This record gives sequence, C-alpha cells and structure tokens, in this order.
Amino acid sequence: MTEIAILIGLQASGKTSFYRAVLAATHHHVSKDAFPNARRRQARQLRLIGEALDAGRDVAVDNTNPSAEEWLPIMEVGRARGARIAGYWFPPDIAASHERNALRDNKTRVPDVGLYATLKRLRKPLPTDGFDELFTVRFDGRGGFDVQPFEE
Repeated sequence: MTEIAILIGLQASGKTSFYRAVLAATHHHVSKDAFPNARRRQARQLRLIGEALDAGRDVAVDNTNPSAEEWLPIMEVGRARGARIAGYWFPPDIAASHERNALRDNKTRVPDVGLYATLKRLRKPLPTDGFDELFTVRFDGRGGFDVQPFEE
C-alpha cells in the first residue's frame, strides 16, 4: 500500500529538513515551492501526487498545508488510489520559525507577513479529519527530530 505523508506547519518549522532526514529515502518529494511561477499550482501538485502513487511510490507533500482546505484534496487523490494518509504536525513556534527563516537566503526567505498569515490559518489536524495516522514532530535538540504519536 502506498502512503501520502502530509507535512503540516509554518514556514521554517523544519518540514523540509524533516523530509530530507526521515522521509527522503522512501518518499517522493512534492512541493509547490518547486514550481513557484506555475499557473494552477494546486492542480499540478495533485497531478504529480497521483502520478507518483500510480507508479507505486510513496509521496511526501511538503507545503505549509495549514488547514483541511489544503489537505483534503490531497487526501482525495490518495484515497482514490488506495493510499494510506499520514499527517505530520509541526506545532507552531513563531519565534523559532523567525530565527530559522532569517538564516535563509533571499530566494527562500519568507516575508514576516507570510509567517503570520499562515499562523492565522494554521489548524492542528485531528484524527476526525480522516488521517490514517497522525504524528507530532519536534526538534530533538541534537540536530534531529522527535516524532511521537499524535495527542489531541
């Protein structure tokens, strides 16, 4: 059975670093950041997810995915193909996101207003949202990640 891992959290919360450290060996990376100037970015993302699943590959969707409005269409693509849906919640730490964001180069740095706009829309996922499994991800203080089963 294939899997979609949906990463949920603020910009500069560690989602891409987590993908590289934990999921890269097993999951195909899909992110709207890879096609910033494309038209119909959502449609393109959903097509790429579907193509990867059709090829038998697990997929990690690495966007902020701040609410059900963003993750439900992803889940629909997965469900239509029999994929398991895992959510990875990165609890917001706006101060730490600001610090990490400030270290980014000009091309990848997000304006502060972008962080706050995402924070406003960010909603903690719940098991009732239709995830097969949910995890909470935090930095472990040693350069890695602490992944725990989700607690409400």
